[in-house]
Amino acid sequence: MTPQHTQPTAFQPEQVIRLARETLDIEAAAVLGLKQHLGDSFVRVVEMMLEVSGRVVVMGMGKSGHIGRKIAATLASTGTPAMFVHPAEASHGDLGMIKSVDLVLAISNSGESEELTAILPVLKRMGAPLIAMTGNVDSTLARHADVFLDCGVEKEACPLNLAPTASTTAQLALGDALAVALLDARGFKAEDFARSHPGGALGRKLLTHVSDVMRSGDDVPRVGPTASFSELMREMSVKGLGAAAIVDESANVLGIFTDGDLRRLVENGVDLRAKTAQQVMHPNPRTIGSDALAVEAAELMEHHCITSVLVLDAAGQLCGAVNSNDLMRAKVI
Repeated sequence: MTPQHTQPTAFQPEQVIRLARETLDIEAAAVLGLKQHLGDSFVRVVEMMLEVSGRVVVMGMGKSGHIGRKIAATLASTGTPAMFVHPAEASHGDLGMIKSVDLVLAISNSGESEELTAILPVLKRMGAPLIAMTGNVDSTLARHADVFLDCGVEKEACPLNLAPTASTTAQLALGDALAVALLDARGFKAEDFARSHPGGALGRKLLTHVSDVMRSGDDVPRVGPTASFSELMREMSVKGLGAAAIVDESANVLGIFTDGDLRRLVENGVDLRAKTAQQVMHPNPRTIGSDALAVEAAELMEHHCITSVLVLDAAGQLCGAVNSNDLMRAKVI
């Protein structure tokens, strides 16, 4: 038989905008409505998640399962070890992933998802605490849970009041509220977040040090104070930094000479042929420690409108150099 298809109605732009706005209004109201549901049970869930020695195991079917995966990922990235286990797979072996030291967060708007309710007796026998996030206080899931989080909504944004829309938005928001409360209770800092996101922009900014990106050894352009101007220019040209350090015999920095210094001297008509490095250098240059964050070097350059900075070791001696191109290659800026 030929499948029957609903005939589309005439496209009406005004109707599209109206429904979109109604959807946003309904979902915004659903999220705000959660505030009145927050109380002792929410505090107890946060306490339980702080105390658990294992992981928070998030479970959910269908759209609630998609939300559960996101909640588990958010918890894990903000200091609460968590993972997602699919309820249907759990009854076919994946229950072995859950231990008595874990805590289960089960999500279901109706609280009657068959795949979830089927494994509730097993979870109870295992001794893992069970948190229910559901919109039905009288549901099987809510009755079996140690703590119940009410994420009920008045209606779905779907005009038919069928497709999970406002309910899943509420679940997601409540999961985020848990994650934020937990990271604050743990004293979770930006540095901790960066450690779990080393490939992201924040991770690079908070984990990359100057020593990781600087030029070192023979790659650092440097000359002594008595070096001729031609020697100074040759060192700058070969090393390609756009600057050269002037140092004494102990590697103490006396000054720096940059492409910008050269341009200014030429513009002023200075005869450079007989000059020494010390005579043309810029004394007391901006420096940074090798253990500083690379983003601090970027901020130093931006603040002082310079493109390179010399790097000092713990003894205050020259050990490297870094310029804006080095920072860009490391994706720090």
